[in-house]
Amino acid sequence: MFGLSPAAASDEVFEVTRTEAEWREMLTPLQYEVMRNEGTERAGTSPLDKLYDKGTYHCRGCDLRLYSSRHKYDSGTGWPSFWKALPNAIETKPDRKLFAVRTECHCRRCGSHLGHIFDDGPKPTGKRHCLNGVSLVFRAA
Repeated sequence: MFGLSPAAASDEVFEVTRTEAEWREMLTPLQYEVMRNEGTERAGTSPLDKLYDKGTYHCRGCDLRLYSSRHKYDSGTGWPSFWKALPNAIETKPDRKLFAVRTECHCRRCGSHLGHIFDDGPKPTGKRHCLNGVSLVFRAA
């Protein structure tokens, strides 16, 4: 079921790197599947989806600050959604795994898969960063 992860297989070099064994030791099987193999958690399963406390969402893989609660909104999709990321937090790449090209976002520091960005979000950006809650850790303000 688990093979060489897309993040590990890419040519991109990240500031924070770990061996596959180290990733597996620090993550649950679901977290590993999502963050290292670009999987997706089931909609409606993340407690972070309906959390609207003030704070910051960090990468579970390296603790980089990724998203502010000020940019979070209820998209009705069942996944935590934001209309923008914090500066210098994420990187994107085309995702061609399904029938259409989507924009994948990942942590710029460790390469962990976060989710996808769509063009159906609110103003001012019009973007919806649709994220897997298992990739995130919430830190209250």
